Amino acid sequence: MPPFTQLTLTLVAGVLLDRLFGEPRRYHPLVGFGALAAALERRLNHGGHGIARGALAWTLAVLPWVLVALWFRALGGLVAIAIDMILLWFALGARSLVEHARAVATPLRAGDLPEARRRVGWIVSRDTAALSPTQVAAAGTESVLENGNDAIFGALFWFLVAGGPGALLFRLANTLDAMWGYRTERHLRFGRIAARVDDILGWLPARLTALSYALLGHTRHALHCWRQQGPGWKSPNAGPVMAAGAGALRVQLGGEAPYHGAMMQRPALGGGTPPDAASLFAAIALVNRALVLWVSLSALAGALVWALNHA
Repeated sequence: MPPFTQLTLTLVAGVLLDRLFGEPRRYHPLVGFGALAAALERRLNHGGHGIARGALAWTLAVLPWVLVALWFRALGGLVAIAIDMILLWFALGARSLVEHARAVATPLRAGDLPEARRRVGWIVSRDTAALSPTQVAAAGTESVLENGNDAIFGALFWFLVAGGPGALLFRLANTLDAMWGYRTERHLRFGRIAARVDDILGWLPARLTALSYALLGHTRHALHCWRQQGPGWKSPNAGPVMAAGAGALRVQLGGEAPYHGAMMQRPALGGGTPPDAASLFAAIALVNRALVLWVSLSALAGALVWALNHA
């Protein structure tokens, strides 16, 4: 079997594992990785040379696991297939993303605002205690669109490039960016490498994600929003993804939101109706359709390679 065909079949299997079982409820590997990353940060993030120390911490946290994955994959045969399948399952968070989003949308639609606020607080970093129904819907919708790239399509892209080790590299780098990539006094220099690596690894997947959203929604409006609004967002990857997603859904996102006790004015994203529970359900459906598109195109490409090798 051609290597790429095997890779695409393994991709389908990894996506099915995530769909069937989701992320581990207990003993999730990322919990252990997070503890390791926190210990490295406490040990190294002090004194001078913040950028160099951050680069060292990133290297110690990520590269050993990727090298071990590469070693196992180099054994070939069933071991390589199993490693790819398990690592993609580990790297994906599609089912978890949908479950968390529905846990916000369902009480919001039922009028249970306190529960919707509580559950959206699990998936966003902004203050949620006093959010209005529209603000809860906006926070949830933005999170679904952005994490479609971070939790699904970025991992799939790097899996197709480098198999399980590629998906692992992306997921770990994205996790370190979430832990260290803040522009606070403590992390501004130490977390700079983590933020830049995540930006680099996510640049092309983010634009493919934005294109997927556009093709599966209001395409012309999505492309317009991507072009006009994406560059104004603080994140070079989240901007195109959320702008295209908001445009595809014809919903108004961005704008004012509370962070750390103060209101922050963010650029507008999309355009159209204010978000509500229906918008959040629509965002979930958009991400699911994009996942079907990616898997279908990958399987089709694998079948084409197999056919060409047997022609």
